[in-house]
Amino acid sequence: MNAVPREHAAEAHSPSSREEAVVIGGGIVGVCCALYLQRDGYVVTLIDPAAPGDSTAKWSCGQMAVSEIIPLSKPGILMKVPGWLIDQKGPLALRPGALPGILPWFVRFVASARHSRIVDIAQSMATLTRDVYTDYAPLLDACENKALIRECPILEVFDSPSGIEHERPYLELRESLGFKSQRLNAAEISDLEPALAGRFANGLLFPDWRSVSDTEGFIAALDRSFIAQGGRRVRTEATRIDESSGRATGVTLANGERIPASHVVVAAGTGSRRFFKTLGVSIPLEGIAGYQVLLHDPGVEMRHSVIYSDGGFCFSPMTRGLQIGGTIEFAGRDAKPNFKRAGIILEKARRVLPGLRTGNLEYGVGYRPFLPDTKPVIDRSQRLQNVFMAFGHGQLGLTLGATTGRLIGDMVAGRTTKQNLTPFSAYRFG
Repeated sequence: MNAVPREHAAEAHSPSSREEAVVIGGGIVGVCCALYLQRDGYVVTLIDPAAPGDSTAKWSCGQMAVSEIIPLSKPGILMKVPGWLIDQKGPLALRPGALPGILPWFVRFVASARHSRIVDIAQSMATLTRDVYTDYAPLLDACENKALIRECPILEVFDSPSGIEHERPYLELRESLGFKSQRLNAAEISDLEPALAGRFANGLLFPDWRSVSDTEGFIAALDRSFIAQGGRRVRTEATRIDESSGRATGVTLANGERIPASHVVVAAGTGSRRFFKTLGVSIPLEGIAGYQVLLHDPGVEMRHSVIYSDGGFCFSPMTRGLQIGGTIEFAGRDAKPNFKRAGIILEKARRVLPGLRTGNLEYGVGYRPFLPDTKPVIDRSQRLQNVFMAFGHGQLGLTLGATTGRLIGDMVAGRTTKQNLTPFSAYRFG
């Protein structure tokens, strides 16, 4: 589709001074949607029961992973499932009790492992990730803290050259789509990250990736900017989207309060499921647990966010400490967190960095909203034309928050979007 320049936005739709929008979900995607709607002149209310910053993205590696466009499913994935069931300490685990409930989702997931599907998904995702920094720029410019993103690249280290060779086809696919990587030897790894000196001789540098200074603080800063510009945040649950004559008229809250709205955006991650019937969609959205350990006083200085591929986790230096995590668990809906997995991460991290101080730590888990093809939903409801959907970003919520917000803003205002959103349709699953 052809884009309509922002300077011509008034030709598409200009909200009246009384036109209100409600965003359900105050995580990174929701707050970015709210900010972009606010930039277009809407009076915006953001609804979320959690405190600002206390969302799924808080317990993430905090990376702007612009070339992480390869789907989680890869050729041969089906053969690995028995191992996930047996080894509950591995970087990717499947609780046996979760298998019956997640089986339909898993069948779709495995179907995305064909090479042709991987290429198609990567190409679609690249259309979004190419605009990440451009889309975040105006939102960050409005924040008081100008150092919310750390201006240094991301490293990935491997135990042996075979790890990089295994990734070669995907590195080549990324490069064909405009994303670079650089091979690192032992000396280069040690120079970039002295804490890892002598530990790794094989690595990659992703020069176009960045990391946030703090996952919780990053989202909270954007939320403060939203409030400072006249936005309203309501700390409770949205229980119902009200409707009349084929359009949403507002949102009803858990306390019975009703907030009127000309437009509604559903951006509540896995919590978006409660609205699917109202929206007229059937979407296989599952929450996949990602565990993290936060060391408030780690005793080791890390200069970069570093992915340890063979260990299945990432070191993420933040202003509130060193966050270590990234393992994935298919646990099933409503399953309680298994924080033993966070302990396993810490045990592996101490083998890499024996000097880690673990006396002051915090465990956390984020339930990543995953769709089987690893692509988000960015779409409009066909049943309620003034309701928009923005969820299912998996591990790329932080990366794609602003880009999703800009696209939702364009759709609400009636502008033609820069990207073709057909690959991200809510109706692609039938």
